[in-house]
Amino acid sequence: MQPDTVKRRQNRPQPQSLHAVQIADALLKIQTVISVTGLSESTIRRKVADGKFPQPIKDGTRCTRWVAGSVTNWLRAKVLA
Repeated sequence: MQPDTVKRRQNRPQPQSLHAVQIADALLKIQTVISVTGLSESTIRRKVADGKFPQPIKDGTRCTRWVAGSVTNWLRAKVLA
């Protein structure tokens, strides 16, 4: 294996553990929100725009996260509806 290949693999972001959902104040990546809700990224973004899904937090131009407690509350409301 070439050194450049090893370096590129080390720089890849690690997937977020689904255990983060259990921490109400945790900030979830879009892939975690997709896994938890079963919705596609485009559906999540459309629902956010329509006010039917929790608003994400923008932490810079390329960092968007959802508060875990907001996502779990949204899921509970869907189950009870």
